Amino acid sequence: MTIALNRRHATFDLATTTPVRVVDTDVHPSPKFGELAPFIPEPFRTRFAKRGEGAGSGVYYDAPDFAHAMAMRVDSYPDDGNFAGSDPDLLFQQLIMEAGSDIAILGPTNGSPGQTEEEVHALAVATNLWQDECWLSTEVNWHRRFRGSIVAAIEDPAAAAREIETWAGHEYFSQVLINAEMRPAWGDPRYDVVWAAAARHDIPVACHLSRGRYNELPMSPVGFMTYNHDLMVSYSMLAANQVMSLIFDGVFDRFPTLKIVFIEHAFNWILPLMWRMDAMYAKHGVPETGLKRKPSDYVKSNIWFTTQPLDYPEDKLELTNALEWMEADKVLLFSSDYPHWTFDDPRWVAKHMPEHMREAIMFQNAIELFHLPKEVPALPGQKRAF
Repeated sequence: MTIALNRRHATFDLATTTPVRVVDTDVHPSPKFGELAPFIPEPFRTRFAKRGEGAGSGVYYDAPDFAHAMAMRVDSYPDDGNFAGSDPDLLFQQLIMEAGSDIAILGPTNGSPGQTEEEVHALAVATNLWQDECWLSTEVNWHRRFRGSIVAAIEDPAAAAREIETWAGHEYFSQVLINAEMRPAWGDPRYDVVWAAAARHDIPVACHLSRGRYNELPMSPVGFMTYNHDLMVSYSMLAANQVMSLIFDGVFDRFPTLKIVFIEHAFNWILPLMWRMDAMYAKHGVPETGLKRKPSDYVKSNIWFTTQPLDYPEDKLELTNALEWMEADKVLLFSSDYPHWTFDDPRWVAKHMPEHMREAIMFQNAIELFHLPKEVPALPGQKRAF
């Protein structure tokens, strides 16, 4: 099959394939102005329109030039005046052709704070329909490099499970995407219907830092933070809490095949957390927790993390040692965080991964986890990351 892409005046033979070498697990598409509205069911469409919500992306941290870039790469804004990440062709050019990613897992973070459960679900439904038509259709995803996320409103577990059932068989939806800041924590049985649906379809459940239902930023154990620096350092505690809840509340014993991905919550904290959980397990053992395995075993078999943000110490050996000790080749996935200004180029990340772990982290783990193809249509002129 040969296809011509008029915008770039190029012709590609999609029958010729190339091995996948980079899977980017954190890419943020954004709706163009007004693009999401037709997919939002009534009465929520009118309600959102009156409030001016539901059409853009939330921004929860700043950039060196926040007023200009709104935390995004300046060059990721399309010429038509829409928001960064709203043009599939520009994203394809920058992320696939220039940066060298082979497959991009799209994680929409558009949404509105302060919503009821019904509103959150309505927006999730609209976001999935929007992805299907505006990003994953044959016309737009002709190169077969984009994969979507089934956005599920875990605030309403039953509705979230239904949304998973609706889209789980779609060729290009590769994961479920939920909020991380849920209360109570994920070990509560109310969420079992969500875990059951995901496990039944063998589709990973991912979470990304986002705003909560009540217009909340992530909160530390002692209240809201004062500065952006506080937020960026402390939000990993949200993921740590959910990890412990999933393990100690027995979620992985109830759903042994459930797969959880923590996107953009950092990852180097998991090593001391595994040590501490295992120490408590050794002291108190099965009678108190009822666990069938050591806590660290559940992490290595059921939980994954993404590379961005990559904390890079002055002594590179310290990073290498941490990656070795945490067995990063079992739990780590490459991510760029495109189009944010914190974008990590895959070439930069690859060279900082230990050589014997590089392929597992950059593409092999993701191919296995998300059931992705090992080869994709070749694109002449695409730069290769490594």
